[in-house]
Amino acid sequence: MTHTQVPFPEGFLWGASTAAHQIEGNNTNSDWWVKEHTAGTHIQEPSLDACDSYHRWREDMDVLAGLGFTDYRFSIEWARIEPVEGRFSRAELAHYRRMVEGALERGLRPMVTLHHFTVPQWFEARGGFTAEGGTELFARYVAACAPVIGEGVSHVCTINEPNMIAVMAGQAKRGDIGFPPAGLPTPDDETTVAVIAAHHAAVKEVKAINAGIQVGWTIANQVYQALPGAEEVTAAYRHPREDVFIEAARDDDWIGVQSYTRTMIGADGPVPAPDDVERTLTQWEYYPSAVGYALRHTADVVGRDMPLIVTENGIATDVDSRRIDYYTGALNEVASALEDGLNVQGYLAWSALDNYEWGSYEPAFGLIGWDPETFERQPKPSAVWLGEMGRTRTLPRHTG
Repeated sequence: MTHTQVPFPEGFLWGASTAAHQIEGNNTNSDWWVKEHTAGTHIQEPSLDACDSYHRWREDMDVLAGLGFTDYRFSIEWARIEPVEGRFSRAELAHYRRMVEGALERGLRPMVTLHHFTVPQWFEARGGFTAEGGTELFARYVAACAPVIGEGVSHVCTINEPNMIAVMAGQAKRGDIGFPPAGLPTPDDETTVAVIAAHHAAVKEVKAINAGIQVGWTIANQVYQALPGAEEVTAAYRHPREDVFIEAARDDDWIGVQSYTRTMIGADGPVPAPDDVERTLTQWEYYPSAVGYALRHTADVVGRDMPLIVTENGIATDVDSRRIDYYTGALNEVASALEDGLNVQGYLAWSALDNYEWGSYEPAFGLIGWDPETFERQPKPSAVWLGEMGRTRTLPRHTG
């Protein structure tokens, strides 16, 4: 095997990602806080204090910058900014502005996500994105974020994984609990239309705040791979779950690619991975090559000129050496995509911190651990290893 180095393109984003609800703690006005404290759901435990990053964001940024990362993707909470319909919190807007300024002071370029799965309880009670006026209410919130993103923020993500929002909405309407052993449930068509409309409205609002901001959204790419003879079945299965959302981003400044594993599709639909494959703590197949397939598929849909940013990629594991191995394989794919001429403009690992993975703290995705009593941050060897590439500005490339 030959080991080479592939230099980062000019301006390449190199960092890690988080989501506010998963790390801040005590997001009491959000819809998820209600879900976590409702009996009879699939949720194993509530988020409670989470990583206490609402108060300890400076420590998080200090660690990331010290390790060598140059970019940090974090989200802001609509439920904090507009806890009551039509009433915007100046204090919370100032809090998130301090985070932007704090990142810049540390040499971290902030990528701000405006919606990462959670909404205010009042918005959920109205019916969410599909309610009458839902698009306008989201656009109003985005406009209110001007003090946060108006200066110093080069990249904004409107909505994280809208395809998963549509999938979960479909589940809720059908009363389904849990996901099937392979593949995704059918997304709700009404929600698909609504979140696409909300995204397009949000893009206009962000550009009105500052036309120089690069705006996009992120798609959960399941890396659907057709078994022999199942190519048409795979395309038909993928389109409502993924491609319609990629196509909706054709006019955006960039599109976020998020992948972790693959899904095999046979003549009758998704096929579970064999029992003997290595699995992560989320029970997904260990498959570092996923990000390469995701990048190439996204480019196939929207064209090779579209700027692509890997906004999430990682592994849930308690064995940090396997995390390094996973990232080695994934970054080899990113380097290969760059060499083949894809317009890859960044790589942001999931996640900066071990965090609340939507119902449980067990899946350890983080580069940085933390003490549950003191909240002391504990960078893992994988964090040191990955951060060092930010200093060298090169990606590993293994051939042969």
